[in-house]
Amino acid sequence: MKSVAIFCGSQSGRQDRYRQAAEDLVDALMERDISIVYGGGNVGLMGIVADRAMAKGGHVIGVIPNALVEMERAHNGISELIHVDNMSDRKQKMCELADSFITLSGGTGSMDELFQELTHRQVGYHSKTCAILNTGGYYNHLLAWLQNAVDEGFIDKARYDQLIVEASPEDLISRMIESKQ
Repeated sequence: MKSVAIFCGSQSGRQDRYRQAAEDLVDALMERDISIVYGGGNVGLMGIVADRAMAKGGHVIGVIPNALVEMERAHNGISELIHVDNMSDRKQKMCELADSFITLSGGTGSMDELFQELTHRQVGYHSKTCAILNTGGYYNHLLAWLQNAVDEGFIDKARYDQLIVEASPEDLISRMIESKQ
């Protein structure tokens, strides 16, 4: 695993544990010399991820739609900032640049990114690892919904089992690396 796209919120959330989990994840990635691709913003968990990685000497590529340059305050202090026309182009470029995906706590944008990549893996567009860092049980309701979809026959169990979910950044990265071997 050489590069990972991180999907996360343009806000930081109400609890410090989300910030801490983002920082711990970045630390674990930097220890393994894994590059980060993310949404290019300088706010919320996005900004925390980018700032931490840059402070640790990491390589960070941001991909930001032109319309969000002001809203998400494009991060000009990263290794490379790529401007694209729209959200679809952002997701496509992030997929091109990363060989795996991690979703941190976030909102609808993070879910859009996660579900697109899960779907792309399911239909064979790529075989990249998709993972969720489930900080403080943030995604427990989503995981229950996914399990219900499996139980009701809308998601194949083997496909669901390909999604890596852990509460610990170290455990998450270890499982992701193992899945690539």
